[in-house]
Amino acid sequence: MTDLRPGDLLLIGEDCSVQFSGDRALRLRLVSVDTRPTYDGWVWLTGYVLSDKDLAVDKREVYVRRAGLRVLRAAPAPGRRARA
Repeated sequence: MTDLRPGDLLLIGEDCSVQFSGDRALRLRLVSVDTRPTYDGWVWLTGYVLSDKDLAVDKREVYVRRAGLRVLRAAPAPGRRARA
């Protein structure tokens, strides 16, 4: 799996944890990845749950299997600022 970056749009489903199976899956706009140690292959993520219209409806912190994450849309790469 690639590195996760703030701004990534993730699908959190049953491959991440059984608590997100079926209609409990969510789309999460990533804000941060916690650096505290966890069980191997698991990670704490903080982000905003998005509605069908891509509106933030809730801020959540989730504990998921990293291998189960799907990046739906990667955050734009940092670009150079134009000089005046």
